[in-house]
Amino acid sequence: MRTSTRLVAFAAVAALTTGLLAGCSSDSKDSSSSSSGGDTKGKTTLTIGTFGVFGYKQSGLYDEYMKLHPNISIKENVTTRTDVYWPKVLTRLQAGSGADDIQAIEVGNITEAVQTQADKFVDLGKEVDKSQWLDWKTAQATTKDGKTIGLGTDIGPMAVCYRKDLFKKAGLETDRTKLAAQWKGDWSKYVDLGKEYMKKAPKGTKFVDSASSVYQAALNGASERYYDKDGNVIWDKSSGVKSAWNVAMSVATSTMSAKLKQFDKPWDQGFANASFATVACPAWMIGYIEQKSGDSGKGQWDVAQAPTASNWGGSFIGVPSAGKHTKEAIALAKWLTAPEQQAKVFAKQASFPSTPAAYASLKPAADTTAYFSDAPITQIFSDAAKTIPTQYFGIKDQPIMTALTDVGILQVEQKGKSPSAGWNAAKAEIKDVLGQ
Repeated sequence: MRTSTRLVAFAAVAALTTGLLAGCSSDSKDSSSSSSGGDTKGKTTLTIGTFGVFGYKQSGLYDEYMKLHPNISIKENVTTRTDVYWPKVLTRLQAGSGADDIQAIEVGNITEAVQTQADKFVDLGKEVDKSQWLDWKTAQATTKDGKTIGLGTDIGPMAVCYRKDLFKKAGLETDRTKLAAQWKGDWSKYVDLGKEYMKKAPKGTKFVDSASSVYQAALNGASERYYDKDGNVIWDKSSGVKSAWNVAMSVATSTMSAKLKQFDKPWDQGFANASFATVACPAWMIGYIEQKSGDSGKGQWDVAQAPTASNWGGSFIGVPSAGKHTKEAIALAKWLTAPEQQAKVFAKQASFPSTPAAYASLKPAADTTAYFSDAPITQIFSDAAKTIPTQYFGIKDQPIMTALTDVGILQVEQKGKSPSAGWNAAKAEIKDVLGQ
């Protein structure tokens, strides 16, 4: 799930030749911009509200659609930050006016939209063949009574990116298939390998960037998180949370963590200096690593399947029911999220599709494949995507996550507190968040 820290990542990734992940926002000043297609006289203008770069304009999809439908003009309204974008959307939905014909919805906001705004959106489930999308992706945007308010765009299936050169110096396996077999099924096996790495770790290096990244990777593959399927808060009883926390504590209380906060400047420098050997690696992380590690990392990085299939990130697009052109907006939303179009966005900016039919045609950029030691990146991520469990999210999912990572885990990893002290600190923060 996207965290506030990921906003910084997207600003950096914007500079990549491989492009941005669809549906990501940058950490620039709060602003809006728009783009439209030529002469709009006598045409129906459809507006699309997004946060950051979704890639539709950049990959030529708007121009292609307008050529296919000469009576349609498309205008994209972009707000760079999700924390500015989403409150504005909620205000307009409640007012019953002012919303765009199509509105993007980030995965961190989809539960709130489903639980509190479903009556403000068209049921797109009646308009499409839902089997085109991964089941768990569609489930995130579907109400209890079966109304689907958004069509899936990108996702963030997980792998592990690792430095072959550092593994070799530490006397560990470097073959991606054999390595994945060593930790398959359990993130604690990944931590065990970290202990082996530290016995002969190259000077100045650690096994992993942070305990928090391991926590998120492990939790994002668990079927039980902070809420149950009925919307009840269960974070302190959740088997997924407890398992991920225990794995993170094994990292935080050892010497294997570089103790870096993701997307802060020292973390970026850690890539450049090869100061950690592995990182939990959603599909959108590939381009980020390539940029931050630079030329010295080419051919040194590789990609292996993660211990468990998990997802970190993704978005949807929905059609507000109060829009002036709902019929035309539905048709455009269906077309933009069809497998063929998702594949085109991937080709432009490496946004991983939520439609499995697109996977066979996906090809990473040649320089990216070479950078990651000719790893079968598409195959690794598509295999993960197909087996990610359905998860239940709640309205306070994001602040609960932040309390556990930025308060609880941080106190143990960076301040030397005990795991129980870290847990209690997070618990106190979560009580405030929930108003208990």
